[in-house]
Amino acid sequence: MTDKPSPQDRLVAAGFGAGWAVVPRLPERLTAWAFRRAADRLWRRRGRSVRQLEANLARVKDTSPDDPMIRELSREGMRSYFRYFHEVFRLPSIPAEQILSRMKVVGDGPVYDNLAKGRGVILALPHMGNWDQAGAWFVAKGHPFTTVAERLRPESLFHRYTAFREGLGMEVLPLTGGESHIIGTLSQRLRAGRPVALPAERDLTAKGIEVRFFGSATRMPAGPGLLAVHTGAALIPVILYFEGHDWGLHFHEEIVVPSEGTRKEKVAAVTQSLATVFEKGIAEHPQDWHMLQRLWLEDLEPHG
Repeated sequence: MTDKPSPQDRLVAAGFGAGWAVVPRLPERLTAWAFRRAADRLWRRRGRSVRQLEANLARVKDTSPDDPMIRELSREGMRSYFRYFHEVFRLPSIPAEQILSRMKVVGDGPVYDNLAKGRGVILALPHMGNWDQAGAWFVAKGHPFTTVAERLRPESLFHRYTAFREGLGMEVLPLTGGESHIIGTLSQRLRAGRPVALPAERDLTAKGIEVRFFGSATRMPAGPGLLAVHTGAALIPVILYFEGHDWGLHFHEEIVVPSEGTRKEKVAAVTQSLATVFEKGIAEHPQDWHMLQRLWLEDLEPHG
């Protein structure tokens, strides 16, 4: 039985519903301006989420959260984050031709080569840029895929978000509370030669793999590495970012599973390799990394 949603949860759900209903009907220039203004207002208030974003960006830049550079970077980060939501609300009404023409892609050849050979592909990505736009692009290229989504609160918002993504052509599995075991379902898709896309830099299970990330310890989801070891699918890190008014998508080289070691050691090695690629991509596009939550273990531990 699910908990009764709080008034704040219901307000958030109503806001998302209004966003999908109203934003596409208004001039894009007007709504983009409104979302940018909203981002700036939230940034100026410097609430908990903004302060956490600044703390995370300070680790990326190896400096203090009090550095004026970080304060300015967090403003760009909030604008990028709100741009994501603005685009999400408009995405169902954007023609596929526009999605295809405005996506600036690097390194996608090996993805198609593997799929053409019937080999599954695991696309592992951090929370950057517009991952839903990237998903719509991949579907428009003729490659519907399976992904996993965090169960949002309230339940009505989770179902609405799931319907939105399914409407774009994705198969969405809930991270918790699903009817089948996620790893088993994803393994089936991969063994059938299909693609799977997974957010991969924030562990939501407390069972992740410990890695070094920007010089400190954190945990990342075991799923991508475990699936690569289990199924032999190609594990390809993906970095997403905004490029002017368009979108950037960089497919990195496949992370090869080590030939020696235990299963646990192989998964750990692959996950650390993912973290290293994510470090590089986030360092190149820090303003487009939408991490407003605590991530590193030393930040998490004092809070229980």
